[in-house]
Amino acid sequence: MRIVTAAVLLTALALPAAAQEKPLFKPTRDVSVTYRMTSGQGAGGTHEMRMSWLVAEQKLRVDMPGGVGWSLMDEAAQKMSMVLEAQRMVMEMPMRSSSGGPLIPTRPPETARFSRGSTATIAGVPCTNWRYEDGGNRGEACITADGVMLRSQGSYEGHSGSIEATQVTYGPQDAARFRLPQGYQAMQMPGGVPGGAMPGGRPAR
Repeated sequence: MRIVTAAVLLTALALPAAAQEKPLFKPTRDVSVTYRMTSGQGAGGTHEMRMSWLVAEQKLRVDMPGGVGWSLMDEAAQKMSMVLEAQRMVMEMPMRSSSGGPLIPTRPPETARFSRGSTATIAGVPCTNWRYEDGGNRGEACITADGVMLRSQGSYEGHSGSIEATQVTYGPQDAARFRLPQGYQAMQMPGGVPGGAMPGGRPAR
């Protein structure tokens, strides 16, 4: 579960990173991105995960490292769920962190400060580096012109780490992959797990 937690929090590092000059911070077209992720706390080592966006339905699917399961964020419905295939369970996740902010922000915080940096090419795709700072949260993210985060590193609510794209595939996504499975046991997230420690990442980064 710590790996899942890291994946989502790392994604969170990326998404607020595109504000100042109004660069996009959500994909404008369907895309699937494979990331290499390193967490600075608890998860240990390097892991791989995949994030896929179904733009027309405002949905994000995150396939977690090691086949742990996958999570689905439905931004339009303001719902997030984690699917545990082996246990045939669907766990409802909080949309807000322990501090009260959105776990997967859909817009940059009003208090954040941003600075535009150099350009780079990651996984064969060009992007622009953005540095950001908001209280104790700070880092840098490289985001494409059409809103895809390709690399991010920094700290968010006490968690640190980095994530970088290794493969980017643009093209229509299968809507069936963005539907919760039928017949699975429905569960609420255990009360002992803090909301800020769960996803399905914003997170980027």
